Amino acid sequence: MADVLQVDITDATRELSDQQSQWLAAQVLAAGKRLRCVGQVRVRVVSDPEMAQAHEEFAGVPGTTDVLTFDLREGDPYEATVVLGPKFLLPDQNSTPTTIDTDIMVCLDEARRQATSRGYPFERELLLYVVHGVLHCLGLDDHDEEQFQAMHRLEDAVLEAIGVGAVYRVAPPGDG
Repeated sequence: MADVLQVDITDATRELSDQQSQWLAAQVLAAGKRLRCVGQVRVRVVSDPEMAQAHEEFAGVPGTTDVLTFDLREGDPYEATVVLGPKFLLPDQNSTPTTIDTDIMVCLDEARRQATSRGYPFERELLLYVVHGVLHCLGLDDHDEEQFQAMHRLEDAVLEAIGVGAVYRVAPPGDG
C-alpha cells in the first residue's frame, strides 16, 4: 500500500492557468489527506462536449454533467463505507488510511455556470466535484435523499476543514 496520496491534474480545456491548476492540485491533496486517503487521484478537467460524450458512453445518459468518477480499485466499490462510519463523518486522523485509485472527470463549463450563479470562483466548484468523486471512491453514494444530504454535508465539512469553506451549501447572492 502506498503511504502517500498522489494527485495529477490534466487540463484538457487548456483554460486553467498554472496557478489555478496548482491550487486545485494542492486542495485535492489536502482534502485527500483529511479524508485519510492514500494512492492516486487523477483529475481531467474537460469542457461540455467531452463530458457529454463520456456521460453518454459510461452512464448511458445524454448531455453534460458535473463529475464522473472511475474507481479503479479491485473489489466491491462500497466496501470502504465503514471507514467514514454510518453517519458519514470525517475520519479520525489516527485512523487507518484508505487506498484509492481513481480517475475523475470534472466539467469546467458546468463549474463556471454553477459558480457564477452562486457568486464564487469556479475553482472552488471544480474542487467540490473532485471531493465528490473521492467520496464515491470511499464508498459513499447519493442516490437517496438521506445519503444525498449526508454526502453533501461531508463535502462541505472537508472543504471547511482544509480552509476553503463550504461550497455546496453556499447560498446564491440575494438569497440571504
